[in-house]
Amino acid sequence: MNRTEFLKASALTAGLVSSGSLFQDAAAYAGPSAAKTFNLNYGPHEGQFENHAGKSFTDQIQYMYDQGFRSIEDNGYLGRSVEQQKKIGDLLAKLGMTMGVFVVDGGDNWKTSLTTGKKEFVDKFVDTCKRSVEAAKRCNAKWLTVVPGFYERKLPYGNQFSNVIEAMRRGAEIFEPHGLVMVLETLSDTPELFLQQTHETYAVCKAVKSPSCKILYDIYHMQRTEGDLLKNIERCWDEIAYFQVGDNPGRKEPGTGEINYKNVFKYIHGRGYRGVMGMEHGKSVGGKEGEVKLIQSYREADQFL
Repeated sequence: MNRTEFLKASALTAGLVSSGSLFQDAAAYAGPSAAKTFNLNYGPHEGQFENHAGKSFTDQIQYMYDQGFRSIEDNGYLGRSVEQQKKIGDLLAKLGMTMGVFVVDGGDNWKTSLTTGKKEFVDKFVDTCKRSVEAAKRCNAKWLTVVPGFYERKLPYGNQFSNVIEAMRRGAEIFEPHGLVMVLETLSDTPELFLQQTHETYAVCKAVKSPSCKILYDIYHMQRTEGDLLKNIERCWDEIAYFQVGDNPGRKEPGTGEINYKNVFKYIHGRGYRGVMGMEHGKSVGGKEGEVKLIQSYREADQFL
């Protein structure tokens, strides 16, 4: 979609609601800024702009580029066909866009697995890491999300911690020669997840001692589990390689919850971070108007300089 078409769509969105509404403001805001890039490198996901761009992911990527985004994320990239992976990689290369994280998932991320130390889980993890290397080459990816699974309640914590470290060392051995970085994600979805606070993931990374084992700091999840965002980012800065975004409560775009994202973005930018900020969240409003609102929310939060 070109700029003229976007302005028309924005005007239509404004007409759907009463004068002076948020959506009307969003349409007016997003249109003139549509061709600009951002101060930070935000990476949308598939589906976030399908009402404007259609169902095709490559068409959505083109639309993201047109709106000023220069990165994407694709959690399920590893599960795509080789043909699809190449198509996405070729388009990103053509547009000069960056591939953010995709998930290293062999099917064991959301159950008790690597904490057990059992060979069957370690072997599958290693195999998935090897497949991920080949997939990453097709889209010039650098960061890969790793989730070590759930607690093994039959083992003491120290044994589980050691088992996770050993598994991460195996993964780092695979990724390091290729310059790839697995980023361990600390999550809040269930108390069964082994890594739930940043200091735990920090300790794993320090123990693994590899440039290929770092932290994915998901701001939404960390607001839920530990809060004190800027202080915890500061404490763990030397091991953080990647950020993801989502407001709380609700896991929607910035400005819909309690997090002062303009302040958070200013802090991260001020420390020199220029990597991808993954937009791993939903939208507070559906349809085209919600997509316009999504762009507006990032334009507003990005005005920190």
